[in-house]
Amino acid sequence: MKKTIPDDTQLIRRIAQAQSDALNELYDRYNRRVFSVAAAIVGDLSVAEEITLDVFVQVWKHAGTYQPDRAKVSTWLIAITRHHAIDILRWQKSRPDTNSLNLDGMSLQDGPAHSPEENMELTMQREQVREALSQLPEEQREALVLAYFKGYTQSQISEELGQPLGTIKTRIRLAMQKLRKLLVED
Repeated sequence: MKKTIPDDTQLIRRIAQAQSDALNELYDRYNRRVFSVAAAIVGDLSVAEEITLDVFVQVWKHAGTYQPDRAKVSTWLIAITRHHAIDILRWQKSRPDTNSLNLDGMSLQDGPAHSPEENMELTMQREQVREALSQLPEEQREALVLAYFKGYTQSQISEELGQPLGTIKTRIRLAMQKLRKLLVED
């Protein structure tokens, strides 16, 4: 008899019912991605590990609030991760080097050890993202990197770059549209 693999939404429903095996399965699926986003924002692997654990604790506590009509589970997890990582940065009153927007320094770190196939796939995905980012106009790339990889709010980006808030919002929106198009083409 073939074992059926529950989809992410089913796992969240089971987590809301306090089924710890569902949390374990969701963790196995997404811990690397959550860790990568956290590490990219805070720039500290040990803090990223703590954020990863905190995110899954939040999922355990608040799975009942998940609304599948608003976002995919993966999107919801990344949003929780980003918000928590940014809160940690604010709490620590520290930021990664704001003067450096070098894409080579932008690292999406791996979590626990991967198989060679997973490492190759992650490397290829990172390269695709770097390539797509390099094709954005400089001002769009700069705003996007500050927002998504450094954890700045749009107001902070506006202040940092000395540009009106509306300009920053437009740059980020245009960058996301172009990035999405470039990545879908790949």
